[in-house]
Amino acid sequence: MAKDNLTAILYGINDIRLEQTPIEEPNDDEVLMQMGCVGICGSDVHYLVNGRIGDFVVRKPMIMGHESSGVVVKLGKNVKHLKIGDRVAIEPGVSCRQCKFCKEGRYNLCKDVIFCATPPVHGNMRRFYKHAADFCFKLPDHVSLAEGAILEPLSVGVHACKRANIGIGSKVLILGAGPIGLVSLLVAKAMGASRIVITDIMQNRLNLAKKLGANDTLLIEKGVSEEETVRKIHELFGEEPDKTIDACGAQSSIRLAILATRSGGIAVLVGMGAPEVQVPLINALIREVDIRGVFRYANDYADALDLVASRKIDVKPLITHNFKLEEVVEAFNVSKSGQGDVIKVMIHCN
Repeated sequence: MAKDNLTAILYGINDIRLEQTPIEEPNDDEVLMQMGCVGICGSDVHYLVNGRIGDFVVRKPMIMGHESSGVVVKLGKNVKHLKIGDRVAIEPGVSCRQCKFCKEGRYNLCKDVIFCATPPVHGNMRRFYKHAADFCFKLPDHVSLAEGAILEPLSVGVHACKRANIGIGSKVLILGAGPIGLVSLLVAKAMGASRIVITDIMQNRLNLAKKLGANDTLLIEKGVSEEETVRKIHELFGEEPDKTIDACGAQSSIRLAILATRSGGIAVLVGMGAPEVQVPLINALIREVDIRGVFRYANDYADALDLVASRKIDVKPLITHNFKLEEVVEAFNVSKSGQGDVIKVMIHCN
């Protein structure tokens, strides 16, 4: 096997370096993969720029990457459902499988989950990487490695739409047209939503949302009051949306999610911002608007893969930039700029 295991390591704020690291041997229940594609996530950029997300602080060098796919090159002795040469999507969070949350199927809430590129756990932006085999999903021949990597953010959209109980006839408001807002749009359409309106502060993202199937878009402009924005949203629907997904996390966006959703509806909060925000809680209370949180996903990877494999969803337009692993510094600079048509930056590891 090749000895080259070029690896992208975050040393500190705006300090990402390429170094060689050892190729690890898979344990009995693991597989070693030659990595294919690793997408750059907003959280990766957050660690690069700020060195932390909430309580997760980069205190020592950390290997980046968690949106990923690869090709199996070595099997642990207990692995039966995969073989050498299989192309797989990698679900990056491995739970303990034994706690109450895991046994209830809500393993995203497991307190002992080991999640790639979340301090102090290393990620998989490298040539070779080993992972728990039961968190690897075999890709059909017609699904590319890049699409396999996109299953990670897509699974967040699947989980959010499930939490919102989106179905046939749902009127869905999505706040934020970044990668998570856009995958939520694709999933909501696939789940039968009859009308989807998406908002953002950048017109180019709204243009892409329109191409991906949004019925209407709304550019959020500075100086426009909260009341006026809610009125515009209701005008675009011709009524009040019954489901809202906030893919932003900003206080203003969370407030909109509550205020714009119809009485008895559901507001799902996906975006992560400040630890504490001021929201119109009494408004939600007296109108029985359900506020639901989303943290990653659980039992959603297989559904995300099915949506892509069946071609109910096309995620390829989300990949706007491609780089080799050797170009990782430039790739992160493009991703953190957030300018122009940047949606998803994809690193090709081999």
